Amino acid sequence: MNLSEIFAPGLLAGRRALVTGGGTGIGLAIARELGRLGAAVTLAARSEERLEAAARDLRSAGIDAKARKLNIRKDDEVTALFDAMVAANELPDILINNAGGQFVADPLEVSANGFRAVVDLNLQGTWQMTRAFAERLIPTGRKGTIVNIVLSTFDGSPMMVHSAAARAGVVNMTKSLAYAWGPKGITLNSIAPGTIDTDALDAYGRDAMDAWGKRLPVARLGAPDEIAWAAAFLCSPAGAYITGTTLIVDGGQHLMGADR
Repeated sequence: MNLSEIFAPGLLAGRRALVTGGGTGIGLAIARELGRLGAAVTLAARSEERLEAAARDLRSAGIDAKARKLNIRKDDEVTALFDAMVAANELPDILINNAGGQFVADPLEVSANGFRAVVDLNLQGTWQMTRAFAERLIPTGRKGTIVNIVLSTFDGSPMMVHSAAARAGVVNMTKSLAYAWGPKGITLNSIAPGTIDTDALDAYGRDAMDAWGKRLPVARLGAPDEIAWAAAFLCSPAGAYITGTTLIVDGGQHLMGADR
């Protein structure tokens, strides 16, 4: 098995992780890092073909990886997934809520349906996954870890007002549930990435994104592995006393203000 560059081998041995949006980008990087540390991982996303390819790639690296097709916006699919995992004795004790998305638009060009769709995916979908995870794990008495991947939009994001609003909801939901479920053995935290160098940036123009990276305090774009390392830390024993917080991993982007 390929070993982590950062963490000790076997750090997460015996644990099982479910990673939404796990077929590409940040989600796949997190799944790979958790798998390198010994966790069994299940990738979930809408594209079955992409998921299967990602799972095969992980298995070729010696990682116990499976793929399950899922649309987190559909509560019946979320319920069916968790029921199937329970039936297969594969209930995860780590949930990485990474699935999400948005589009860039002037606020006045965002329709009611467009705003609703982004909130439904990023906030409602995350809630459905989180609730389904907790209602099955808590009765077992096992401890659990939830990590929600949001965005670094703490000074506002005028061209992504829909996503900024939805992600703010996830951050507050994380705090609220950390308080509610801490006594039940579940910790919840968020990670707020800045601009991470994945294939998704191609939709915004590669040259523009590279130029943006040079404007950041660290003068570069982030790497998917840097988000994966943060997630692994929060899932590890080192993160066991951390709950209800948001770890900003954005190269200093949050220091630049909304007018950037």
